Order: sequence, then structure tokens, then C-alpha cells
Amino acid sequence: MNLLAIETATEACSVALIHGEQLIARSEIAPRRHTELVLPMADALLAEAGIGRHALDVIAVGRGPGAFTGVRLGVSLAQGMALALDLPVVTISSLAALALEAPEEQGTTILAVIDARMGEIYAACFRRDDNGGLTPLDDERVGTADSLQLPEAAAWQVVGTGWASYATVLCERLTGTLHSADGMRYPQAAHVAELAMREFRAGHAQAPELALPVYLRDKVAMTLAERGKA
Repeated sequence: MNLLAIETATEACSVALIHGEQLIARSEIAPRRHTELVLPMADALLAEAGIGRHALDVIAVGRGPGAFTGVRLGVSLAQGMALALDLPVVTISSLAALALEAPEEQGTTILAVIDARMGEIYAACFRRDDNGGLTPLDDERVGTADSLQLPEAAAWQVVGTGWASYATVLCERLTGTLHSADGMRYPQAAHVAELAMREFRAGHAQAPELALPVYLRDKVAMTLAERGKA
């Protein structure tokens, strides 16, 4: 079983390959360089595993939310490769992939939060399953940190760049004890691959043309007046 995963929704550009029981990955924090990095990363992983693209069984991709150009790039690449190789695609929430960056700790609720710029964040809450997967506790959303409505929870872990930007405000929104927080974490293709393998085995792969990005925002630009209020 060979699964290639791509995640380019944030400043981190990453690619991962599940080859049999082995997972290998490449990742680099490289804003605005994803286009030049992602395919060479994929080819390097395939070469390391000793296989070609035609040995792949499925393509996985972080579908967003995140930076508009990064999300679009990742999904477009996944679609293009899958169409060329006649493979299915599995799309994974970039917030879910980010949630798995939190330390593995039972009994906590994970808040995954990405700085969406323009004074807003992308956010979603998860709880770890007993089998290592994730259960979403609410819908993904975009908005200001002070408008974030969180579920009741006794213990929290917060992960993602939204914490680095809005730690004080987010801390006020938490209803329980904060066990850990890391504002320097990004969604990684290795976690996209792990989650996608579960989805693929559950029969949730789809045709490439049905693999769609998730932006959450209705618009990606602001007027000068709006920027002044942000």
C-alpha cells in the first residue's frame, strides 16, 4: 500500500509517503516557495522508498483551511497527479492534521487554530480517539479570536499559529485547565497521511474531480476601509 500526502495550506510545505508499514516525510517552513518545493519533495520520497509514481495507490491532501494560494496549490497538485495516474484522492482537514501536532494526552480537548490574517483565525476542536484518531467536536470556522465559541471541556491543548498571535484572548475563551499550548506548529503531511489512510481503508476516497478545497472565507481580499478596521 503506497499513499502520497501533500500539505501546503500554511507556511509549512510538507509531503509524506506511506510505503507499506513505513512513513517517511519532508517538511520545510518556506513561505511563498511551496510551488518550487513540493514536487521535488515528493520525488525525493519516492526515490528513497525505491518506487515510482505509478506504484502509488492513492493521493491524499490537506484541503484547508489556510492560505488561499497554498490550499489551492495542494488540492490542484493532488488532483493533477491523481488524474494522471488514475488514482483516487482523500482530502483531510488541515485543522485535523494540525490537531495531531498536540502532545498525545488522553482526556484533553484539542483546539487547533491557524492565524488567518486580517485579524481572524481558523479554528476547530477535536478529541483523540482510543485508537489514535480524532473526533471533531464542532465545525471548522473562521472569525475573530474574541468571538470564538468553544465547547465545555475540563482540560485543553492548543496548537497552531493562532495561539502565537492571540494567546491572551484565546486563553480567556477556554473553559477548563490549559495543559499545553504551542503556537509554532503547522499542519504536516505526515499527519495528513495517517488520517487519510484511515479514511481510505474506510472506503472514503473519491474521484479527483470531487476533491475540493476548503477556504471558509467567502472572500480573500479586503477593501482599504476594511483593512483599517482589522
